[in-house]
Amino acid sequence: MRIVQTLFSPLTDARRLLVASALAGSMIAALTAHAQAARDYISIVGSSTVYPFATVVAEQFGRSSTVFKAPTIESTGSGGGIRLFCNGVGVEYPDVANSSRRIRASELASCAENGVSDVVEVKIGYDGIVLANSNAAPAYSLTRAQIFLALAKDVPDPANSGRLVANPYERWSDIDASLPSVEIEVLGPPPTSGTRDAFVELVMDVGCASFAAIEALADDVLQAACQTLREDGAFIEAGENDNVIVQKLEANPDALGIFGYSFLDQNYDKVQGSAVDGVRPEFDAIADGSYPVARPLYFYVKRAHVDVIPGIREYLREFTSEAAIGEFGYLTDRGLIPLPDAERQETLAGVEKMAPLHL
Repeated sequence: MRIVQTLFSPLTDARRLLVASALAGSMIAALTAHAQAARDYISIVGSSTVYPFATVVAEQFGRSSTVFKAPTIESTGSGGGIRLFCNGVGVEYPDVANSSRRIRASELASCAENGVSDVVEVKIGYDGIVLANSNAAPAYSLTRAQIFLALAKDVPDPANSGRLVANPYERWSDIDASLPSVEIEVLGPPPTSGTRDAFVELVMDVGCASFAAIEALADDVLQAACQTLREDGAFIEAGENDNVIVQKLEANPDALGIFGYSFLDQNYDKVQGSAVDGVRPEFDAIADGSYPVARPLYFYVKRAHVDVIPGIREYLREFTSEAAIGEFGYLTDRGLIPLPDAERQETLAGVEKMAPLHL
């Protein structure tokens, strides 16, 4: 009873001072905690293909700004980065997701379910997907049908093309006698990678369409037949770091690797690109659309974080500047294929308006 009386008895001047001091201390502690929680740098995740471009821009941004810190960038793959990006709004979630493919409607819906309702799309340029091997070995020239036969889990039976069988091809020459008599070993990205998604769409799906027996299958069976890669060691998931694939190709001249053109461009002293359907992966061939395995590159911005996390608008302007992604921009020196002028103007206008994406 005495405790209750003490708690509810009239406050003396001394007690009032004590309570006021305690409340002030609590408020200061809360404000300090909030200030510590607010990030003062941009957090970026996503595509391993866009990663080197974003890193160069981040370094340039950090050097040229006396106000903003350089962004932090993590290479998680396009799919993995978009998932992290869509998990929510707040300083614990990334501000930007790099992607080597366009965001899917299902991913945009997942963003919205988690409160990420305004997503801004920024197209930065184009990139080719290459199938490369060591300069110490002969260069390859492959069709997409041959690549499909080399890498699909199930293929038309060589003895009866009307049915599918587990992939029997062990050497490239088993597919076509004109190809090298070398075991099929291809190092490629994991399912979280946008490069993997684009490779499946632009190579496997197209190569698959060459075979009437597969095209006659029901839609869900057809998709699985076209898009499921081998699991018997001929295709090896080598992770999100494309530089690791380049290093492994140097160590094994018999292997081929799948990665973005920019990594080929930076490693011509080590590896060479294979021709696909008669066209070699070169800058001009990707830019003019004649190389068949090319795709646009993007990043996505959380509108709710703009003007809250310092420097986002300024970073976007640097990334989309003529100096960075223009015809003679510093990213084209790193292998980025620039947007045509009309597309780049659309990108610039979109960055200024910050209009949310609707698919």
